[in-house]
Amino acid sequence: MRRSPSFLAGAASAAAVLALALPAPALAADGDGGFTIKDPRITESSGLAASHLHPGIYWTHNDSDDGPYLYAVDSRTGETVATITMKGVGAPRDVEAISLGPDGDLYVGDIGDNLGGKWSYVWIYKLPEPKVLKDQTIRATQYVVKYADGPRNAEALMVHPKTGRVYIADKNEDGGHLYEGPARLSTSGTNIFRSVAPIDLWVTDGAFSPDGEQLVVRGYFGGIAYAWNDGKLKRQGRLDVPLQRQGESVTYTPDGSKLMYGSEGKDSPVQPGSVPGGGSDSKSPSEGGGSASTGGSDGGGLSSAAKGALAVAAVLVAGFGLKRLLRKS
Repeated sequence: MRRSPSFLAGAASAAAVLALALPAPALAADGDGGFTIKDPRITESSGLAASHLHPGIYWTHNDSDDGPYLYAVDSRTGETVATITMKGVGAPRDVEAISLGPDGDLYVGDIGDNLGGKWSYVWIYKLPEPKVLKDQTIRATQYVVKYADGPRNAEALMVHPKTGRVYIADKNEDGGHLYEGPARLSTSGTNIFRSVAPIDLWVTDGAFSPDGEQLVVRGYFGGIAYAWNDGKLKRQGRLDVPLQRQGESVTYTPDGSKLMYGSEGKDSPVQPGSVPGGGSDSKSPSEGGGSASTGGSDGGGLSSAAKGALAVAAVLVAGFGLKRLLRKS
């Protein structure tokens, strides 16, 4: 999503300071230790979803007006191995999210609205995840979406892995809401999404765990884990979100043992994080502590230089009016 000049200036200044002090994320041969998206076409990666059919592959896309394209990125090399062109969906406006459903389909959220109410409706596109990874054109089904309480900006779309129900979290600096779609999306009319729970975060993406028992949402500098609890969200704590230039995406690894966090920008990193309450590399989040880490799943404290960078970055962010990105519980 395009940001205001003041936001970009503040974020760029903070990122520059942090980049000098923080160590680069460690990479692993299987890609789950982190990777860098190398495709020069992908400069605004805004969504991330781990493939169900192809181990090590992550689906992503640009936001704004890039076009109806999805990219399959090999996490072991960072290279794009397939480009999918969606047909039958018109011209996307602001694609912000991607998720995989239990039906094996990719769900793409054209749900961004920079002006927070410019468009009275948004779209969701659905297409089968291709069995063969190659450049190809695939017909997608387009669904019209409206919110019961009026238009809004959103960047997070999540499909529950057991029920197939689609959820959207809106993006609001003072905290937003989780919206629930109908039991089944319909092409014959408008699909109304209704608010079902508050989300105390300025949300840029979210994801369900593979077993459907956990929902995580992330923002630029923090995140929250919830126990799904049959749709009655129970807060578990904060996520250890890595510091990134413009953190826009999150997904679980296919086995649910890690979270993978993505960012916008050229040569953007995808970095691992621990899963609260599960997974061999996981650790419990802290309700009262900081939400940022260096991004490795094995944790560890920040160096003194990194802590100094964080302090400077905090001042810069506060100066640009972003002090409420993640409000304390």
